[in-house]
Amino acid sequence: MIGQVQSYNPETLTGLIAGEGVLFDFNIQDWEAGVPPDEGDEVFFDAEANQAINIKLVGAYLAPPVAVKSKNVACILAVLLGFAGAHRIYLGYYKLALAQLALTVASAGFGAAWGFIESVLIFSGNINKDAKGRPLK
Repeated sequence: MIGQVQSYNPETLTGLIAGEGVLFDFNIQDWEAGVPPDEGDEVFFDAEANQAINIKLVGAYLAPPVAVKSKNVACILAVLLGFAGAHRIYLGYYKLALAQLALTVASAGFGAAWGFIESVLIFSGNINKDAKGRPLK
């Protein structure tokens, strides 16, 4: 069945999917994508009673991905706040941003070099997608 994520609560790891005029509850354990759900995500899922299971993102298969995030903004964030992983947060890579911030704190500044190197990678096009696989504009 095809549906759309209506809500998701990261604290309880649960949410709702609307499909065929019915709301289905879902749990993050049934989410098969590598990124967390967002409201409005198109999904394919199996239904058992009022529960959605085997949930997969399908927006990328229905239409070509649309660029949402700006390459220039990501590059500027990497140069100015790269030590804190701000560019990775902007692109949706939250765990990597946290690792970058932890490295900066633990190494007394090495994360700043990491941020600068990634600004060059973003500018050159080697980092060209956000966490959901959408191209950068």
